[in-house]
Amino acid sequence: MESQLVLINHLRELRTARHLSQKELAQMVGVSRQTINSIENTQYNPTAKLALLLCIALDCKFEDLFAFE
Repeated sequence: MESQLVLINHLRELRTARHLSQKELAQMVGVSRQTINSIENTQYNPTAKLALLLCIALDCKFEDLFAFE
């Protein structure tokens, strides 16, 4: 049986630690608040470009934001 890799993220934790709303973070990276919500709820996996923009906006490393479960 082949196991599937599930991408998890710590977006909500990192965003709230920096006292940012979903809307504020969305404006910083050029997406909608709904996109941020979908990423936080693992309903949407961001593109590589968006993932890097999120890391820059949150001043964190990629591996601090995303991991495989």
